[in-house]
Amino acid sequence: MRVLLIGANGYLGRFVADRLLADPAVQLTALGRGDDADVRFDLASGSPGALTRFLDAVHPGVVINCAGAIRGGARELTRHNTVAVATVCEALRRSGCGARLVQIGCGAEYGPSQPGSSTAEDAVPRPGGPYGVSKLAATELVLGSGLDAVVLRVFSPAGPGTPAGSPLGRLAEALRRAMQSGDGELKLGGLGVQRDFVDVRDVARAVHAASLSAAQGVINIGSGRAVRLRDAAAVLARVAGYGGALHELDGPPGPVRPSIGHPRGESEHATPVAYPYPDGCGSWQQADVRTARDRLGWRPRINLEESLADIWMEAACRI
Repeated sequence: MRVLLIGANGYLGRFVADRLLADPAVQLTALGRGDDADVRFDLASGSPGALTRFLDAVHPGVVINCAGAIRGGARELTRHNTVAVATVCEALRRSGCGARLVQIGCGAEYGPSQPGSSTAEDAVPRPGGPYGVSKLAATELVLGSGLDAVVLRVFSPAGPGTPAGSPLGRLAEALRRAMQSGDGELKLGGLGVQRDFVDVRDVARAVHAASLSAAQGVINIGSGRAVRLRDAAAVLARVAGYGGALHELDGPPGPVRPSIGHPRGESEHATPVAYPYPDGCGSWQQADVRTARDRLGWRPRINLEESLADIWMEAACRI
């Protein structure tokens, strides 16, 4: 199977590339803006005609789009997340290759959800920020393209390679600095939100499964379980061996205690959030992942503690 992977040098793309390269039946070609790509092409500025000519020459059976931007102003996000996908869809429509398209979407397309609920694919998307809007527009382009296509809405990816600017990356960096300076107390804010974290390697498995399947439409990719960020912080501290106290600036008084995997009462869902999480999804997000199980045969395998341990291992290398 000849696969064209767009965005192979990005956070998700690197793990998707590793997963595909491990499959002897896959012949992989990487397209991107970096020097390490097999073919250099900027989707945000390149023409659909140029991409069509490349598709006709390579003739892939599957095109996987992991490219995009997660930060920046509305104009930049639209250019990299929406215009770029319009270019891919138009090029595939013009090409004679007949390739299947696997588009990486995100849970931010849904926007805020009711605390305690699980968001299924039939939920009406109401993105709460420009990032979610730009990704939702891309999804709508794919779904309306008439192509053989599937959109994987990935919730909150975690694990090795987590960007230092992400919430989990910032937590690990704060711990690293505290340990480096010998601080016996670490004060943290904005930990009341609850998110559905899924390991990036499990995401890569889902992309691989989607490329081999005939599933179309939207499919959620997550763990199916919301975890409070303060719980993730406590587990990070434990795996790091941090002996100091963690204090949450905007949460309940006292030290932060690890409770990942422990049941929480319904009253905890209503905890107010002092600082907005950057995805515009409010205080709670949890994926309904039954469609991924039923249509892709996919389930998450890597638990959050392992993901956090890998995040810390990379952060610790900077000490």
